[in-house]
Amino acid sequence: MKQALLIIDVQNDYFKDGKMELVNPEHALEKINQLEHYFNQNNLPIIYVQHINPASAGFFLENTLGVELHPKLLLSNSSLVVQKHFPNSFLETNLQSVLQKLQIEQLVITGMMTHMCIDSGTRAACELGYQPILIADATATRDLEYKDSIIKASDVQSAFLSALNVFAKVQDTSDFLNNQ
Repeated sequence: MKQALLIIDVQNDYFKDGKMELVNPEHALEKINQLEHYFNQNNLPIIYVQHINPASAGFFLENTLGVELHPKLLLSNSSLVVQKHFPNSFLETNLQSVLQKLQIEQLVITGMMTHMCIDSGTRAACELGYQPILIADATATRDLEYKDSIIKASDVQSAFLSALNVFAKVQDTSDFLNNQ
């Protein structure tokens, strides 16, 4: 089964001093780097997804440092980058046509934010038949607010990963790499 690594929204605004800082995105990035090495060593495709927002959103704004893919990603001149404007990486993008041209059957999904773009992208990948594997420790999220209460990022992460287990095989980086 031909796999591709999908790295969603690992952009500067999610890191320290960014406009939408997440909880511990550096840890997720370390795991993503491990997966990038594996996919590169095995000549398997890596697709980077970059979210660009309208000015009203306040982050991921075009022509800003915050919208750029994080410099620690292992990008090259031949890297495949898909730009999107919605949480779902497939909506109004060329992602599906790229995957079809590459004859991808399984997507290994990583990135940010777990409760938004990872959730949307994983569900869409499942619905489109890509047999997703979601790498839990290669994702990150943030604290959320609901009815005057703060929901800690760790609780958000656990709840969303638990729910996404219906749509994807959810595992950690080490489990994925040990089973290849």
